[in-house]
Amino acid sequence: MSAENQDFLGKGYVHVYTGNGKGKTTAALGLAFRAAGHGLRTYIGQFMKGQLYGELDAARMMQPHITVEQYGRPGWVHVHNPPQEEDVQAAQEGLRKVEEAMLSGQYDIIILDEINVACYFGLVSVDDVLDVIAAKPDGVELILTGRYAPPEVIAVADLVTEMVEVKHYFQKGIRARYGIER
Repeated sequence: MSAENQDFLGKGYVHVYTGNGKGKTTAALGLAFRAAGHGLRTYIGQFMKGQLYGELDAARMMQPHITVEQYGRPGWVHVHNPPQEEDVQAAQEGLRKVEEAMLSGQYDIIILDEINVACYFGLVSVDDVLDVIAAKPDGVELILTGRYAPPEVIAVADLVTEMVEVKHYFQKGIRARYGIER
């Protein structure tokens, strides 16, 4: 990271975007796009989403300012699709890669997309996530997204935003649409 970027970010802070409402990943990606406009570099480690999403294709168009890696199989781990050993291994390897990227000096912003959900399902431990947060160098902004943010992560974060669902057309049977939810 350049000295100029260090001046932009100062100490660097820890953000958490959580809650049951739509927009957590979108908010994190919006921050990455804004940062790219100022010449900052973002690494996005996306947990539990092993399929294509339009925003990730757009982010990949922003290389070298935005780098995206996914850690997981296609589809979601959820109560009807419990985690398999390969899900645990992919998430733990992803957390190792995210920490490596964070410590590399190549990135100004690190996004752990859906890491809170990965904790919730036991793919990674809260202690391992707290260790990554504790290892954050000054001048690096760290963003953690996903429902079910652990209270321990919320306690050490500098900024916490909870997205609250008030109304959603999914409840009327509308499926995720390309370009809007995917």
